[in-house]
Amino acid sequence: MLSAGLLIGLAGCATTSSDPRDPWEGFNRGTQTFNDGVDDYFLNPIARGYQWVTPSFVDRGVTNFFSNIEDIRVTVNDFLQFKLKQGGSDGVRFLINSTIGIGGLFDVATELEFEKHDEDFGQTLGAWGVPFGPYLVLPILGPSSPRDAVGLAGDAAMNPTFYINEAAIIWGLTGLKLIDFKADKLSAYRISEEAAIDRYEFLRNAFIQRREYLVHDGNMPLEEEEFLDEEELDENDLDEEKSDE
Repeated sequence: MLSAGLLIGLAGCATTSSDPRDPWEGFNRGTQTFNDGVDDYFLNPIARGYQWVTPSFVDRGVTNFFSNIEDIRVTVNDFLQFKLKQGGSDGVRFLINSTIGIGGLFDVATELEFEKHDEDFGQTLGAWGVPFGPYLVLPILGPSSPRDAVGLAGDAAMNPTFYINEAAIIWGLTGLKLIDFKADKLSAYRISEEAAIDRYEFLRNAFIQRREYLVHDGNMPLEEEEFLDEEELDENDLDEEKSDE
């Protein structure tokens, strides 16, 4: 399936991109077309069926379970980024939900005001100064970049289910997590289809902006043009002050 997506994407590689962040637009559009087809004809119908047959409290428990496992890599990446206080909080959050929350089925930690954070190895690489690189759409996995693709491998190494010896259990958990994720995102998928003139550009811009926002924890650096504009404003202010004198 992944190889099919790559072949479809490669077929469109001749397309040139007007966006310097997306030099592989031909490949990426082809891969997204493949991903959208998988979603429309396979994953989303299964996700809708999953929503229909699964009681809401069970659905929430499944989501909480996988969210709790993710808190392991969140905590590790906290410390890798030297966010010691946040790492301690996220570590305690994992312990609370794993014990009082019965293996993470219940999100007790949020009720106790331990905030949920979103850290991954792609963000850690960004914090270490590794550049984002060209925009990249991965088969099945969707929007990414070379930096975040490497980050996915690092995050997989932090996931305890990765070390389970039984292949059936690993694939079962992976499939359940994917379907649960798709079920939770069905409404967002419909909105992106209906609201965007060019869904590809909409997803690309949203992904790049969000990743940069997460890497900088919301404290976005000034772009060069913005910096120059601010310098010009400062110079104008100085000129006005001198003229007033």
